[in-house]
Amino acid sequence: MFERITERGRQVVVLAQVEAPVLRHSYVGTEHLLLGLLREDGLAARVLESFGFTIERVRAQVVGIVGPVEEVAPGRIPLTPAAKNVLELAIREALTLGFDSVCPEHILLALVRENVGDAAPLLLDFDTQKINTEVMRMLAGPVAGTSIHRQSLGSAGAAAFPTNLDPRKG
Repeated sequence: MFERITERGRQVVVLAQVEAPVLRHSYVGTEHLLLGLLREDGLAARVLESFGFTIERVRAQVVGIVGPVEEVAPGRIPLTPAAKNVLELAIREALTLGFDSVCPEHILLALVRENVGDAAPLLLDFDTQKINTEVMRMLAGPVAGTSIHRQSLGSAGAAAFPTNLDPRKG
């Protein structure tokens, strides 16, 4: 599954794995993916922030919903079935939109569409259709003086886009 995810998309998962033990969770769920998206600082984070999401607010809401679960043992923190489903749906989102690999924005689209796991209650306060529309608008429109192109994310020419907002950079 991870071979279809860009470096930036994998960074979301890594950041989610960092967030889990901060909240004393021994798993990475959809709520942690949401936090990872906010921490990645790309288009997905910008969309979330435009709707009032902040890392602090989401952390506080997660603690209110889930609470600290247990002492976290060192080592690898597994993804929940819901988080895996979101990543699989993100692959389908990317392919449907003509991308070869998954960017953080596709993970956000999947999270909003799937509406499962402990991220679901966090998204209920927001019009998920508006979030979806804004992500789609940003994926299709100009970003930092460039446009996001729907082509292989590993293709030659990716260096022509120096910002971290270009999904071809990973």
